[in-house]
Amino acid sequence: MISLSAVSRTYTDSAGARATAAICDVDLVVDAGQFVCIVGPSGCGKSTLLELIAGLQKPDSGEVRVSATGQSRPVLMLQEAALFPWLSVTGNVEFGLAVRGVRRAERREAALRQLAAVRLSRFAHAMPHQLSGGMKQRTALARALAIDPPVLLMDEPFASLDAQTRDLMHGELQRIWADTGKTIVFVTHNVREAVCLGDRVLLMSARPGRIVDGIDVDLPRPRSVTDPAVSHLAQIALDHLRDEIEKVEREEFDNGTSGP
Repeated sequence: MISLSAVSRTYTDSAGARATAAICDVDLVVDAGQFVCIVGPSGCGKSTLLELIAGLQKPDSGEVRVSATGQSRPVLMLQEAALFPWLSVTGNVEFGLAVRGVRRAERREAALRQLAAVRLSRFAHAMPHQLSGGMKQRTALARALAIDPPVLLMDEPFASLDAQTRDLMHGELQRIWADTGKTIVFVTHNVREAVCLGDRVLLMSARPGRIVDGIDVDLPRPRSVTDPAVSHLAQIALDHLRDEIEKVEREEFDNGTSGP
């Protein structure tokens, strides 16, 4: 479904005088129907990676391939729900379908179906300001699913939620993934969240980001971040990630490339 080969991306300032390497030589393969989580330190290029897969950016080198045709492109879901405040919950879920020219009756049917999937049917006519944070994110998830994307890209979508609401969303997302079989790439800085959600967890190094290891999560579902097995595997991943970050920092220092 997704293939990245030796992908690198560097940003330059407005004057073009200073370059910052975000990711470097990233190789990645995600099979159809996989739930892959990507974790790494802040600033390691996780969001850049998602934007490259979504087609919002182009790599400086390497190749990004996503098996999609026509309008079936990956959909990117961000940390903020970004709902239109002047539209109802149903109107927000319908929006992407309206842009694509789907007839009113068809998009209303699709919206109501997805609202039922995220358990928001009772709030179909509510306005965004009447929703809790978790309900806003569920509305955003319904909006993303309504256009039936082959790939759902999620950039720390639960980071701003309180712990209880985040646990609820973990359960909802696992259920929806099991029901739909969507390919999901989920970025987070929280290793426990990654192990809780993913059937594969990829670890990225400090900037410039590289995928340095992967862990298969063979644990029964549904999972919770409080499950002892999740905590144990998350600690293993965290220890390995910490070792990789420290190794990169030592290499930079030895090569004289670290900052003051």
